[in-house]
Parts: sequence; structure tokens; C-alpha cells
Amino acid sequence: IEKLRQDIGKMVGDEVHLNIIEIRKPEIDAKLIADNIAQQLVRRIAFRRAMKRAVQSAMRLGAEGIRINVGGRLGGSEIARMEWYREGRVPLHTLRADIDYGTATAFTTYGTCGIKVWVFKGEILEQDPMAQDKRAAETQLGR
Repeated sequence: IEKLRQDIGKMVGDEVHLNIIEIRKPEIDAKLIADNIAQQLVRRIAFRRAMKRAVQSAMRLGAEGIRINVGGRLGGSEIARMEWYREGRVPLHTLRADIDYGTATAFTTYGTCGIKVWVFKGEILEQDPMAQDKRAAETQLGR
């Protein structure tokens, strides 16, 4: 890590600070799922198989829901289209839902394909201080 920091510092010509964060479960990180599907599309793996594999591994490792959108010239078709796959629940309108969102672009020989991934990891619990402030304000208003 120190050597990497020094090498980047030489390239930039200034001191560089690196903050490396370990991702405990990469199978339920939306950005990594999107990048993985993009790499598979570039390698010409069937897009439905790539989507289903990603959904199954995310659900197996503890995600409560996942939704994947893939759009573009899928399978080399002449007309671009968008396909999506969802398993579990992904409540996008629920404010306390812990949803991870990631995008990626696959540059295939037919053109670009966009990948969007939403991963629902559960609801944020009531120990959040903002939630307690809101509850206190509601009781003062008499709701």
C-alpha cells in the first residue's frame, strides 16, 4: 500500500493520501455486481445468464431483494431494448430502506450496454437519531 501511494505521488507530483476500505461481501455490493455483469457482456456471455447468476448469488449471501436493468443492443440485436430481472423486494419509495445502487457500462462490439443494479439490504432501524427527532416532532404536533 505504501509503495502504491509513493508511485501515485510520483505520477501526480504531490503527496497522496489513500483510504482503502475492505468490502466484506462483494456479492451484495451494487457497483461490483454491475461491473461484473458488464465484464461478462464484453466477453459475450449470455446477458440473461449473467443477470440470473448475479441475482442468485446476491440473494444467497443475504440481500433481501435485488433488481437489475440491462439496456442496449442485447445479444447483438439490431434494435436496442431494455430487460430487467428482480427477485425479492426493492422498495424504492421507502425512505428507511437501505438500498445500494450501482451502474456500469459495457462497451461491446455492437455498441454500449448500460447496467443498473439496486440491492435492498434491509430497513434502517429506529436507533437512527434522525428518526427519533422526527418521532419527537410528530408527538409535539399531536399526530
